[in-house]
Amino acid sequence: MELFVIIGRDGPRGQELRKVHRPAHLERLKKLTNQGKIVIAGPFTNGAGSLILTRADSLEEAKKIADEDPYVTQGIFESVEVLPFRQVFPET
Repeated sequence: MELFVIIGRDGPRGQELRKVHRPAHLERLKKLTNQGKIVIAGPFTNGAGSLILTRADSLEEAKKIADEDPYVTQGIFESVEVLPFRQVFPET
């Protein structure tokens, strides 16, 4: 499995919509965590969006993980970027 960074940028109603869809978002993250797919996830403290570091077999799978997130399907994220990532530190 490879690592990928998912960066979701909130739209104008992001903070308002997060309150409604947060339980579904967290439930999905828990399921993915139990499958060994989530390394770390959380919001930016300035309210700009969120970051998820995920394990996936391909860029396509990582994009699918992003695309199926409730914060994407329910319009919280205005834009989503999925990038391959290589961990350098700490060494694994």
